[in-house]
Amino acid sequence: MAASRCIPNTLTIAGSDPSGGAGIQADLKTLSALGTYATSVITALTAQNTRGVSGVHPVPVEFIAAQLETLLADVDIDAVKIGMVASREVADVIREALTLRRPGWIVLDPVMVAKSGDILVDDAGIAAVRERLVPLADLITPNLPEAAVLLGCPVPEDRAGMEALVPALRDLGAGATLLKGGHLEGGECPDLLITAQAANWIEGHRIDTTNLHGTGCTLSSAICARLAHGDALPDAVATAKTWLSRALEESHRLDVGQGRGPVHHFHGRR
Repeated sequence: MAASRCIPNTLTIAGSDPSGGAGIQADLKTLSALGTYATSVITALTAQNTRGVSGVHPVPVEFIAAQLETLLADVDIDAVKIGMVASREVADVIREALTLRRPGWIVLDPVMVAKSGDILVDDAGIAAVRERLVPLADLITPNLPEAAVLLGCPVPEDRAGMEALVPALRDLGAGATLLKGGHLEGGECPDLLITAQAANWIEGHRIDTTNLHGTGCTLSSAICARLAHGDALPDAVATAKTWLSRALEESHRLDVGQGRGPVHHFHGRR
């Protein structure tokens, strides 16, 4: 972050969720709640609510490129979060733009699997993320099904299974990986932070709530915000995870939709 600025600038590159719980909207809320100036580049419009997605309208690749070029030519970005990328063309545009004007941190949330278990991107999209964006990222944040898709392996079912993926995840080429353990059974939600030097567990308790819409988007954006503020990576991850737990605990204060509700991004304000 430039010494002359008190508030860091962040960028989210993702799709729009009109219900406000996930995607660009969740990212902007999170980045703002955690004290950064949030900018955005929209890659797709969706028709969705708390009960599901009924339609997706991709933004033309040329216009994604125009958004990135115009923004990055004017605003110095301290950290960027990348959400779902469904095609090699979009991945290439993002890679080119962020290579030309690289921010201090790049966090990639490889959104590939819906909570229903459905695969959201085709094989070409998966390959594009793995080959074009993962090596560009300082941190990737897959959950267990997403890690299995990236690696072409079964979904881990316990901590030992998560630890067994460490060498393969390192080989993907990202600076670090946060392998999220929320899909494990039981009352704990352990995540595994994998760097080139070590693999360390970050513990967490499962919050008893059905308001889980956009939790992955929110966590990756929270990490992005803390990195923009200058936190070391392990501290950024731990602080973001604690903040998300509080957002889940406070989600009962919201009454949004009839399906999986959102977390309370502004729980710090009464």
